Amino acid sequence: MVPDPRPEEPAGPDVGVLGAVEVVPGLVRAALFTRAGAVRERAQARFDARSADPAVVDAALTEAVAVFAGQGLLGVGVAAAGVVDPVAGRIIEANDAPALRGYPLADRLAGLTGAPVRIEHRARVQVLGDHWFGAGRGRRSFASVATGEVLGVGIFHEGEVLAPVGGRSGAHMTVTASGETCTCGRRGCWKTVATTRWLRERAAAHGMAPEASSLGALVASGDPGARDLVAGYAENLVLGLATVQQLFACGLFVLHGEALDGGESFRALVEKRLRADAIGGGEAPTVVLGEAADTGALYGAAGLVLSGR
Repeated sequence: MVPDPRPEEPAGPDVGVLGAVEVVPGLVRAALFTRAGAVRERAQARFDARSADPAVVDAALTEAVAVFAGQGLLGVGVAAAGVVDPVAGRIIEANDAPALRGYPLADRLAGLTGAPVRIEHRARVQVLGDHWFGAGRGRRSFASVATGEVLGVGIFHEGEVLAPVGGRSGAHMTVTASGETCTCGRRGCWKTVATTRWLRERAAAHGMAPEASSLGALVASGDPGARDLVAGYAENLVLGLATVQQLFACGLFVLHGEALDGGESFRALVEKRLRADAIGGGEAPTVVLGEAADTGALYGAAGLVLSGR
């Protein structure tokens, strides 16, 4: 049974607020959360993802975190795309945004906010949002899945987040030896077949207009080709999820991001395929829909602050 996802006030005095920041190629989001998980204010700023100049990221951070001004921050948690070094507080590598490579994110934010800063990979930190405020509350093990332009899995296993220093989120696990070349230079990464980019390219190859290539539009379409694309996308997602289930017996998978646009029919399709691929024994995997694409990672960043206290 999936626990009641209503937020629960963590133990301790209700003083101060939680700062949450999400950094992905081209975009910075920031939000203020209460300790119970209610959003007080939020802001965002864009930057040129093609630029290699860190100044474009500096400007976007400054604009977005202005929402924190004058607030009694308990801390700032950051959900970042790319390969992250949580100890050094920097983004090591971001294939789709050269300005983020080596970017000292924690130092920049500490200077802007005057608060302690913790950073983690977006997909891995998102699992903390589900643990503190969402469908993972009360569970010893589950997985949080980021879908869309950014792909990855955060794993909560036996009461702990699996987040080794320098670890990745699964987007670059090899799922097909003869697959397409990934942005990382390797072939057959999960990212090459289970992201928004894959959907767009396959839809274009079938002669579909760009506005008809989103997951929501494909699910709503009655076209057989659209249904086949949705089924293929679900199967490709399960290529990675089935491996995670086999290794960690997560039991519960919380979908975030673009998958939400597919609604209940897409959720049920992913669950059906995942159960068909799961090895017998133990809890049958369940798939649920999580927070919206523009909120899920921010909840995780807020949870990162709580987890560090």
